[in-house]
Amino acid sequence: MKLGKKWMATLALTIGFGMVAAGCGSGAAPSSGASGGSGEKVYVVGTDAAYPPFQVLEADGKITGHDIDVMNAVAEAGGFKIEWRNTGWDPLFDGLDKGTVDIGISSITITDKRKEKYDFSDSYFVANQLILVPEDSPVTKLADLEGKNIGVQAATTGEEVVKKAFGDTYAGLKGYDDMPSSVDDFFNGRVDAVVGDNGVIAFYAKKNPGKKFKLVDDQSFEKEYYGIMVKKGNTEILNKINDGLKKIKENGKLQEIYNQYFGNQ
Repeated sequence: MKLGKKWMATLALTIGFGMVAAGCGSGAAPSSGASGGSGEKVYVVGTDAAYPPFQVLEADGKITGHDIDVMNAVAEAGGFKIEWRNTGWDPLFDGLDKGTVDIGISSITITDKRKEKYDFSDSYFVANQLILVPEDSPVTKLADLEGKNIGVQAATTGEEVVKKAFGDTYAGLKGYDDMPSSVDDFFNGRVDAVVGDNGVIAFYAKKNPGKKFKLVDDQSFEKEYYGIMVKKGNTEILNKINDGLKKIKENGKLQEIYNQYFGNQ
């Protein structure tokens, strides 16, 4: 597990648990793939609850956010039970590898590299990268940041696009455990810019009223597609996930959740 400073004290809490059975439920959390009181299998869903508005760890330990609502709706529509676990980012992947986590949903971009090791559902969200820079910055595209200190959340698409542009050993690249820490360092002058997913970076930037900044949309950035991740070969749960996802796309529930967090398109 990576270590790094956190945006708020709640992120220093140990792993939080929340029992969800098709969107609701209570009781002690069983182990991965365990059966509930009725004998029905309960799937452990891992997430990194430090990525508002997609995943949030509330002060009371409850996990909320866009992705949480999506997964709850998918489970309800797909007819299976889930248990939430706030694993953190890297331990989420480790948990899938070791079998302590059955499902991962945490604004995870579907990439060819990740598909070598994991299987993904159909996409549930389309995203793109944005660049956070000072309001008076002349930057209009990623290439303009050459020679500058750039903050990213480690092991995310933001880090990948910066490395692709400037090289894997680019001295100005600074990786963080979470997006809030990178934005915090930007507003304190420790990095010149931050690159990250549009919804998240805009959310944190707007939490700093009175600060002068702008968000740059580099048209060369490719669209990204978020998917729900399972261990490679776990077709049993993947089929259930895709079935539930298809249903909430068709009945309008997925769009309803999107509108709740991001407004009508």
